[in-house]
This record gives sequence, structure tokens and C-alpha cells, in this order.
Amino acid sequence: MKKIKKIISSPVITVAAFVLAAGLLLFSSIGGARAALTYFSEDYATNIQLHEIGVTLVENGQPVEGEEGLLKGLIPQGESLKPGIAYKEELNVYNSGVINEYVRVNIHKYWLNEDGEKLPALSPELIELNLVNLGTDWLLDAEASTQERTVLYYNKLLESQGETPLFADKLTISGEVAARVGETRETSGGYTTITTVYEYDGARFCIEAKVDGIQEHNAQDAIWSSWGRRVTVENGVLSLN
Repeated sequence: MKKIKKIISSPVITVAAFVLAAGLLLFSSIGGARAALTYFSEDYATNIQLHEIGVTLVENGQPVEGEEGLLKGLIPQGESLKPGIAYKEELNVYNSGVINEYVRVNIHKYWLNEDGEKLPALSPELIELNLVNLGTDWLLDAEASTQERTVLYYNKLLESQGETPLFADKLTISGEVAARVGETRETSGGYTTITTVYEYDGARFCIEAKVDGIQEHNAQDAIWSSWGRRVTVENGVLSLN
């Protein structure tokens, strides 16, 4: 994955992790970093240097970088992922730029088949990323959130080189994946064969965390223009309208 450049106005970091549900074998990968350059208005876009904004996703105290960055060390060596077990997955955001920023995180959870195609019939709720510090430090945007997508806003100004409190601390694949079964029946020669089918057999889960940063100057207008969300910023504190 190419490292995110520091010459962009609104950087986005995308990370993804996958687990083979059937065999319970862990592996991970990180999607290519994406960067979006957004001009909010001629009145204030020119007041900000493009190289000044930067955000970095932090996992268990370490910046997420490289093809093997996410979930590295999640499972103790020699062990495999077990449904129903909560694993340490502490996530927060670091302001790697030189100016203060307001931060948003988009989390997507879904299942894929062996060909990498999304399986909408499988429940994202069984991918349990435990969210923390909601209401005190992070705001859940209920209007924008769905079963698959969770949108969080850090409600304070994140100073340059500063870190937010955690927004997640544990990752669990629900034990219900082993209980979600169906049956097929086939009758031939007077005999009926009943086959038990595990719904999540061969499926992989995916978690994406996309981090956006907006400059402090004219933040309300910038957030509305770039993210399409009405917010109020007073004395450095952000609230959702």
C-alpha cells in the first residue's frame, strides 16, 4: 500500500481485515490509501496549505502501515481465531499534520465470499467491533449509520501531533456464526437425504476504517461542504445538528 502523502487537503486512510470463517484462519490486508482533494470555497480554501493536513489510524498503539499492518499480533502465535472470544483491537486517530483538525471515522463491516463478492444476506452485526467513549469523546451519527456502516465524529479539536481517545477496544466474531445453519432435502428412491449447511461456511469478514480530517478554520462550512453533515462548533467543541 502506498503511504499517504502529506500534500492533500482531505486525506483518507482505508484499512481492511479479513478472516476465513469456515476454517477460522486469520490473515489481513490493507487496501490502497486514497486521497481526496476538496475545495470548500474560494473564501477560505486559499488560507490553508495543502501539505498541512494529515490523519493516521492507530491500532494498539501503532500506526497502521504496510500490507501486514492491520490485525498484526491480534492472535497469539500458534493460535487461531475463535468465535465468541474478544481480542484486543484498540483503535484511535493521530493528527500527523501540522495544523489542528476535526476528525470523522467511517467503519464498514460486511461479509465476502471466496471470490471477494459481498454477501448481503450475512449479518454485519456478527462482526462485533466494541465501540468505546461514545458521548464523551466520540459522537455516533445515527442518521448516517446502518447495520453495515458506523459513522463517528470526534467532538473536540484534535491538535497537531495529538491523539484521540480510543473509539474501539475489542473485536469479536460472534459465536452465532456456528449456529446459523440451514438444511437441504433431497429425495431419491424412497429415501430422503438431509444435509446441514452452515450459512457462514467459506465466508470472510471485512472491516474498513476510513479516517477524514478537516481544518479548524471555518470548520462548520467545511464539514458541510465536504462531508454533507450539518454540525455546530463552539469553543472548539463539535456537536451534530
